[in-house]
Amino acid sequence: MANLISSIKFTSFIYVFLLFLCPLCSLKKGYAVEANEHIKKYVHTLEVNSLLASDSCNQSMIDKASSLQVQHKYGPCMQVLNDRSHVQFLLQDQLRVDSIQAKLSKNSGHGIFEEMVTKLPARSGIAIGTGNYVVTVGLGTPKKDFTLEFDTGSDITWTQCQPCLGSCYPQKEQKFDPTKSTSYNNVSCSSASCNLLPTSQRGCSASSSTCLYQVIYGDQSYSQGFFATETLTISSSDVFTNFLFGCGQSNNGLFGQAAGLVGLSPSSVSLPSQTAEKYQKQFSYCLPSTPSLTGYLNFGGKVSQTAGFTPISPASSSFYGIDIVGMSVGGSQLPIDPSIFTTSGAIIDSGTVITRLPPTAYKALKEAFDEKMSNYPKTNGDELLDTCYDFSNYTTVSFPMVSVSFKGGVEVDIDASGILYPVNGVKTMCLAFAANKDDSEIGIFGNHQQKTYEVVYDGAKGMVGFAAGGCS
Repeated sequence: MANLISSIKFTSFIYVFLLFLCPLCSLKKGYAVEANEHIKKYVHTLEVNSLLASDSCNQSMIDKASSLQVQHKYGPCMQVLNDRSHVQFLLQDQLRVDSIQAKLSKNSGHGIFEEMVTKLPARSGIAIGTGNYVVTVGLGTPKKDFTLEFDTGSDITWTQCQPCLGSCYPQKEQKFDPTKSTSYNNVSCSSASCNLLPTSQRGCSASSSTCLYQVIYGDQSYSQGFFATETLTISSSDVFTNFLFGCGQSNNGLFGQAAGLVGLSPSSVSLPSQTAEKYQKQFSYCLPSTPSLTGYLNFGGKVSQTAGFTPISPASSSFYGIDIVGMSVGGSQLPIDPSIFTTSGAIIDSGTVITRLPPTAYKALKEAFDEKMSNYPKTNGDELLDTCYDFSNYTTVSFPMVSVSFKGGVEVDIDASGILYPVNGVKTMCLAFAANKDDSEIGIFGNHQQKTYEVVYDGAKGMVGFAAGGCS
């Protein structure tokens, strides 16, 4: 009987214990579930192979009159043999960044040239490049289509022309022949149009008083020729007469097989400025998540209702300045003093691949990201990307979200395709951000981090906007 009473008392005690503590246990379990869901919310989990480019082309339909299809210039949709490694792409990217930073820090130029030069030597090795993405536009009467790179950091739209007086590089289509167009006209040296060119990019032919242009990039690759007017065709309903462009008669550099370039900078000779009457200096683009897909370049039109806008800050006439105010990793704000970003300033650039940050900001990003990647083996990267992992023994991987905050309360959650960069396939997958040499050098928000967003440039209102889910 005594044992039975003791058993009943013990059972009662357990009942009371469970009665009062189980709600606490449930509460604790609830907190754990909530915390786990919070972690999952700020983590990307993907198949490893999805981080690599495909060999097949999957083109999206364009359904707007003022839209152009965007392709990666070395992607399968271009049907161009790409024999360059990711290491070479990164070297090219650094040359572009060096050129931009030198231009913004010193505002230096290459000087006026007096006469057409038949040949300028390009430095051996990797050319600076002017962009990674191409569109097709029409030039001339009758219209001929040309594949051109587009670049928010370039002023002049130019294409290679016949005849080549110096050197010309191979391109996808036949070169533009101005003698076969009834709407082509050279610009005279004394015209107001010639004076729109910066002095460092302007010259005059002594024999014909014809305006000449030259664009020299950071590694001495170049385009030079006649500054002229021609009919530009975006679509059958968007045709612009007397469009100022460069008819390149001597060109050298690694531009893929693109025929030239579309300049989308804020300058007075860029395409947005010349078409301002119709498009109000507004354009947008969406860069696809992988080179095997296509995106778009829109001019004018309606802006996505979900776009968040940040003001364009003064940088120079050739770049769109923006203000970065913070960053986060895995949903947690990084402890970066806002003055770090204010000191350096920043631009957004469609031609730079990897985002450049002040070293202090990059250090905080790197450490926070690396802490959350402790389950994966580290590996050596290269000179530019130094936070790398070996995924060769994994079929799926998880990595934290990275967000960049801009002035005006705009937060851009970088797409999963824009956080890591395959330097050597799955064996060397690196954090796709890089540090500048010091905190005073200007930051650059690169195209790898812009993927899948509709990026809207409203030059008339002085704003740049970001809308998630612009393309796949």
